[in-house]
Amino acid sequence: MEKGLLKGCFECCIKCLGGIPYPSLIATILLYAGVALFCGCGHEALSGTVTILQNYFEVVRGPMDSLDVFTMIDIIKYVIYGIASAFFVYGILLMVEGFFTTGAIRDLYGDFKITTCGRCVSAWFIMLTYIFMLAWLGVTAFTSLPVFMYFNIWSICQNTTVVESANLCLDLRQFGIVPIGEEKKVCTGSEKFFKMCESNELDLTFHLFVCALAGAGAAVIAMIHYLMVLSSNWAYVKDACKMQKYEDIKSKEEQELHDIHSTRSKERLNAYT
Repeated sequence: MEKGLLKGCFECCIKCLGGIPYPSLIATILLYAGVALFCGCGHEALSGTVTILQNYFEVVRGPMDSLDVFTMIDIIKYVIYGIASAFFVYGILLMVEGFFTTGAIRDLYGDFKITTCGRCVSAWFIMLTYIFMLAWLGVTAFTSLPVFMYFNIWSICQNTTVVESANLCLDLRQFGIVPIGEEKKVCTGSEKFFKMCESNELDLTFHLFVCALAGAGAAVIAMIHYLMVLSSNWAYVKDACKMQKYEDIKSKEEQELHDIHSTRSKERLNAYT
């Protein structure tokens, strides 16, 4: 009795494990990791940027109705909140779509994927995932800009003895952070420059931006993985639809042959009698 129960539990576990869409699961884990890394590190890096601008470059926040660098940073933070929420839901939707393409779930709930609705859903997810992949490529390119800027500043700080006699200046006007009329710069050899280089904000913010860039790259890889999975599912949908049409035609022809054979048998029987 116990052996039969254990055998039944084992077979049930094997069937459940066979119904898990592992490619979609891997892509979802990669997507969540990339989005979490991008959103978390990006948010903290933006907060560190605000601290650096206020403490070392003496940039003052403008009025509430003005569009300055601090307002742009606040807008980007809200965009990060939206990205985190949207892709959390999108990852769940793609996992559900992946479950509907596995044999175990299909046996339980019927051939949803070979209906017209199933084909439309697969095509819609492919198009949407492709658009999101392009969007994440743009986000990755955009995130590389602060990484490049902070790398230059970090490199100058790491080579203070070399550039000490060169009298280099970090001018925010070069990056478009402040208007041309405002002169906000920190030069090598100044007290603010040494304080900024010795502070934890610069090193931490730089590495947070690097992690955010890595997270955006992971999201791009996840989108590409999703495209591969969805394309494979779409190929299955087309093959299953063709196979279903073939089975319907074959069944119809067999039924017609059976009807013809039955009619002839009845005619022969009637003629004999």
